[in-house]
Amino acid sequence: MNKRIGDEQLGQKITVLSVGPLEKDHAALSRILATATSPVCPDSQWTVLTASSLPAAISAIQTAKPPLVICDTELGTATWRDLWQHIAHLPDAPFLIVASRHADEYLWAEALNLGAYDVLAKPFDPTEAVRSLSQAWLQRACRRHRARPVAEIGRPQAETQVAV
Repeated sequence: MNKRIGDEQLGQKITVLSVGPLEKDHAALSRILATATSPVCPDSQWTVLTASSLPAAISAIQTAKPPLVICDTELGTATWRDLWQHIAHLPDAPFLIVASRHADEYLWAEALNLGAYDVLAKPFDPTEAVRSLSQAWLQRACRRHRARPVAEIGRPQAETQVAV
């Protein structure tokens, strides 16, 4: 039996968009998540989408609507800040995790102050990557649940009407 947290369902596929110019970073994240067991969503499977540039990332976010985005600090002529400006005001914005080989205190302070969820050092540590993504997914699921109108809370999912 699957448990529900708001509109999110445990035991489902959780999509992560990996944004950055290096294929080896996408491959490393995919390998980590292919065998990962999340402590907060143990029955879920991770799906990793990739984008190598800012325009590709924006397109992927518009079409796939991933709940989580990991973005390298540098995207050619753009940066993670440019991506954040595009997604920060979306009605159901994905949580952004910034990734860098130089994850120093300055980057942490800047990213968190601007609204990113977390900062991950590269190369990715498997335990830390899974922990950060799992916690981000859980917090986002809880946020979406709290954002539901009071009349919908407790109502079975099949009865929930969504105006489009």
